[in-house]
Amino acid sequence: MNKKLFPALIPLRSLAFILIFVIGSNIVGKSLEEISNWWSVAATALNILTVLLLVLLTHSCGSSYRELINYRKGRTTAKQVIAVCAVIMLMSMGGMYLAGFICYGKFPYMAPKIIAPIPAALAAINALLLPVTTALAEDGLYLGCGVNQIKSKWAAILFSSFFFALQHSFIPTLFDARHILYRFLSFLPLTVILCLHYHKHRNPLPIMIGHGLIDAATVSMIIITSFSPDLYEKWLSM
Repeated sequence: MNKKLFPALIPLRSLAFILIFVIGSNIVGKSLEEISNWWSVAATALNILTVLLLVLLTHSCGSSYRELINYRKGRTTAKQVIAVCAVIMLMSMGGMYLAGFICYGKFPYMAPKIIAPIPAALAAINALLLPVTTALAEDGLYLGCGVNQIKSKWAAILFSSFFFALQHSFIPTLFDARHILYRFLSFLPLTVILCLHYHKHRNPLPIMIGHGLIDAATVSMIIITSFSPDLYEKWLSM
C-alpha cells in the first residue's frame, strides 16, 4: 500500500466500531444499550487489530511503525511529558463537562454508561491493555497516518482531529443523536489540540503517555464499578 493512501484508513475506525456493536448486538440477541458496557473490551480488541494493521502496512512499504509516528529515541524530556499530560487531562475533563452542559444541560455531566461494570476479572485484565493499546492504535492512526501524511497543514489537522473525535461517538454505539453529539463534542477540543501540537513538534511520546493516562483513569473507574456494582447503582441514582 502506498503511504499516500494511509489517510484513507482514518474514517474506517469509526465504521469498525459501528459494525462491532451492531453485529455483536445481533449475535447475542441484546440491544445496543444492553451491550454498551462492553465498549472498553471492544476498544481493546480493535486497538490490537489497528496496531497490527499499521505494522503490516508500514512494513509492506519498507518502513516501520516507529517511522510512521516519527518516534525518535532520546528527544523527550520530563518537562515536555508533564506539560502535555496536564493539557490532555484539562482538555479531556473540560471537554466532557462542556459537552454535557451543551447536550444535557447538566454541569458537571459524565455519561454513566462509560463506567458501567463488566466481569471483574476481565475489567482488571483490560485495565492493563486498554491504555497502552489505545495510545498505540489511535495516535498511530490519526497522527501517523493523518497529520504525518497529509501535506496541507490545516487539512491534516482538521481531517485527522475530526475523525479522531468522531470515533468516540460510536464507543459505545448508540443510535441516539444527543449521545453521538455529546461524545463528539467531548473529544473535539482535545483532538484539535493534539493534532496541532503534533504537527508543530512531531514528537508522539508525550501525547501517547498523556493519552494512556486518561484511559487509565477511565478503566480505573470501571474496575471500581465492576468489583462494586452496588456503588455503580448508587451513582446512577444520584
